Amino acid sequence: MISYTVSQRTHEIGIRMALGADTRDVLKLVVGQGSWLALVGIAIGLGASFFLTGLMSTLLFGVTATDPVTFVVISAVLTGVALAATLAPARRATRSIR
Repeated sequence: MISYTVSQRTHEIGIRMALGADTRDVLKLVVGQGSWLALVGIAIGLGASFFLTGLMSTLLFGVTATDPVTFVVISAVLTGVALAATLAPARRATRSIR
């Protein structure tokens, strides 16, 4: 989704860079947008998982339904994956402009 959004904004990014935006500014813009989407998704997912743990508690073995370590680790992994997935289109957009 971020790759598609960046490809749609290529002209805007080109204009920003022509007006003096640095590569770092463009990277920050795209990664910030992707991070915001990822954090909103993680927040919604955490809320839904806390709500649905009662239904799944019989399927869990070795952990409690509201194990905080599991929630923190999975959130951190998903955040890292989202940042990595956002960085690739951002770098591609800054290279294709020049």
